[in-house]
Parts: sequence; C-alpha cells; structure tokens
Amino acid sequence: MKLNIETEFQKIADNFVNLKQSAPIIEQIVDTCVCALRTGHKIMFCGNGGSASQCQHLAAELVGRYQMERPAMNGLSLTTDTSNLTAIGNDYGYDSVFARQIEGVGQTGDVLFGLSTSGNSSNVIQAFLKAKEKGIITIALTGQKNSKMKELADITLSVPATTSNNIQEMHLAVGHLICGEIEKAINE
Repeated sequence: MKLNIETEFQKIADNFVNLKQSAPIIEQIVDTCVCALRTGHKIMFCGNGGSASQCQHLAAELVGRYQMERPAMNGLSLTTDTSNLTAIGNDYGYDSVFARQIEGVGQTGDVLFGLSTSGNSSNVIQAFLKAKEKGIITIALTGQKNSKMKELADITLSVPATTSNNIQEMHLAVGHLICGEIEKAINE
C-alpha cells in the first residue's frame, strides 16, 4: 500500500510540474477575465459532477474573496440553481441545462468557463455553441485528450493528465491560480 501511495503522489507531482508549461495560456485566461470584469461583464462556469462543484467553488472565490479584501466580482455558476436545472432538464432535456441559462443571462463580452475531464460533455458543448451565438468568450478546462470542447473554445487549457481525479485536481489548482491573479489585477 505504501508504494502505491508514494507512486500516486509522484504522479500528481509530475502532473503539476508539467502544468508549468501552460503558464502562457493561464496568463491569457487571466487577461481575458480581467478585461471582461473591468468592462462590466461576468464570468460564468459550467460542468458536471465534480466539475460542477468546482464551478461553484470558483464562482464563490470571485464573488466572495479569494486571498484579499476587495469588492465582489461578477461570477456565476450555472450549476447551482436546482429549479432552473430541473425545469430546463425536464422541458428541454439535460443537454440544454446550461445553454438555456446562457440564453437568458449571458451577454456579449461575458466569459464562460466549461470544465470537463473528457472535454466531450454534451451539455457543456451546447453551452459553448450558445455562447458563441451571443458573443461570449469560451474557455475550456479539459484533460490532455483531444475533444470537442477544444475545437469549440476560444481558449483551451488542457491539463497534462488523462484520469478524472488528476484532471480535477489540476483544474482546481489552476482555477485558484486564475482567481488569485484576477484579484491582484483588479486591485491594481
């Protein structure tokens, strides 16, 4: 068991070392979000399962605070309103749960993050398509495999992992880094 635990930690450490190569993409993501917030737009998040909980977490870091006191930022997780999710899912199908919300609240100049370990979640893909129609900037956080989200997104951060747990670990760490850099830039 000890060897397995040590091997897992080494794999996680190697993944994060390899993630350093994504610094230019992360910088582009931060700049995009800062520009949107400074011009009165919002940052939205969507994803399923563990990614849905990360969407809530990251939106809360923007609206509440991450590491410093500052005014609230306009962040919204599309994964949290059970009435919307169940009504839309019931009336239009689960593939529409995020796209329909974007149709209602999204505006040109907003930013939409889609989190998906596979990069092929059909409801996130539908959200990206609706976002494109509305002039919303799309950012995909995925794993390293090729995916439909990578093809559709304006910016893609493909973390260097192939298993869901490792991908989600890096998505959360990257999300925290992005929130921290946004916070610093907005407070300048």
